[in-house]
Amino acid sequence: MSLLVVGMSHRSAPIAVLEGVVGSVAATDKVLSELVSREHVAEALLLITCNRVEIYALVEAFHSSLAEVTDVLARQARMAIDELSDYLYVHYETAAVEHLFSIAAGLESMVVGESQILGQLRTAYSAAQQAGTVGHALHEVVQQALHVGKRVRTETAIDAAGASVVSEALADAATVLCAGGRAGLEGRRALVIGAGSMAGLVAAQLRRAGVSEIVFANRTVPAAQRLVATCEADGISSRAVGLDSVATALATADLVMCCTRAAEAVLGAEEMTNARGQRRGPLVICDLGLPRNVEPTVGDLPDVILLDLTTLGRRLERCATRYSVISAAHRLVRHEVHEYLLAQRAADVTVTVVALRRRATEVVDAELLRLAGRLPNLDAGVRDELARALRRVADKLVHVPTVRVKQLAERDNGQSYADALRELFQLNPDTATEITRCAALTRPGSVQSHS
Repeated sequence: MSLLVVGMSHRSAPIAVLEGVVGSVAATDKVLSELVSREHVAEALLLITCNRVEIYALVEAFHSSLAEVTDVLARQARMAIDELSDYLYVHYETAAVEHLFSIAAGLESMVVGESQILGQLRTAYSAAQQAGTVGHALHEVVQQALHVGKRVRTETAIDAAGASVVSEALADAATVLCAGGRAGLEGRRALVIGAGSMAGLVAAQLRRAGVSEIVFANRTVPAAQRLVATCEADGISSRAVGLDSVATALATADLVMCCTRAAEAVLGAEEMTNARGQRRGPLVICDLGLPRNVEPTVGDLPDVILLDLTTLGRRLERCATRYSVISAAHRLVRHEVHEYLLAQRAADVTVTVVALRRRATEVVDAELLRLAGRLPNLDAGVRDELARALRRVADKLVHVPTVRVKQLAERDNGQSYADALRELFQLNPDTATEITRCAALTRPGSVQSHS
């Protein structure tokens, strides 16, 4: 079994295509269920963030599994496979592990080093775990990826290489508003559309920026009230309204942050038209939703500046290499990949060694049983001595190949020696699989789930 990654991100696809796929695969359980129902897919996990959709699958063979995973993704996205494939990237085996570790380290994010991805990866793991599509293999590699992500942030200055997308969006908004003659976001009035985890991040950074008021608009007002309570505890004037009151709230806002999970735009030209007669001065709208929360035509209105993931992504791509710590983070990830794969090869070889020794024991036991049938009156002392002799012979015969295969496992092609050993001694693959499963639960140094 090998790890396969099939994905799409802000780097491989236009935002319009990406948001369509994100909206289509929102029913995680359904997608995961369909994936593991395919013949060559044993385990699966679906990672969805504001700028990527990725399927991680434990598969039997590359080409057949890639066809199955791509077919599921195309069916869910309601796109032709040829059309979808133009925007996909694929990683397999070692490259797949390195990609996952890089994702967890924040090296593949729109804002390099952002830490939200760790929480998003945990959420994806938990969803797959609840759906019953995670086995010991995906468990190990995901938990190790989370460990790598934490280590990169602890041992490098990657966090300094970029804040969250929220921070960068607010920095852009502050720059735009400064052009109006007032400094930054201090004393400004903000409207936040949405009340989820992203809205919570927005609210926290708006409070630190010193805004004078935050209005939270959400489909369910009680959810927004929780954010209001947090802001008021910090002395920030806040209130919660329904989405039907957005036009009224727009009249007094300097900044609008849209971050809902709605499948369609929640802010369009109609709301803006209703608010334009009541307001003065520029209005900055940051659309952090995927699919987009704001109709693109809103940015064509007078005195309205629309910032979305597309414009934000272009700016971030231009400055993504300005921090030397990114190179250090990449080196650490590559080291962790090497160590992880080495440990996996050693574990696989250990399984083969145990299976070989078990096979030798079974042969000796069978011969002793046959001897007992043919010589039932054999002296007990002689029988015991024969048994010990046979076991010593068996141990000596398997000792050299088992020691040697462990040494060879440290090479890049070490797994091939274990494969050859299994073939030569006709070791039962089911026995090896069962040993692997048991070993995974007790393997020293394995990272356990904290989800």
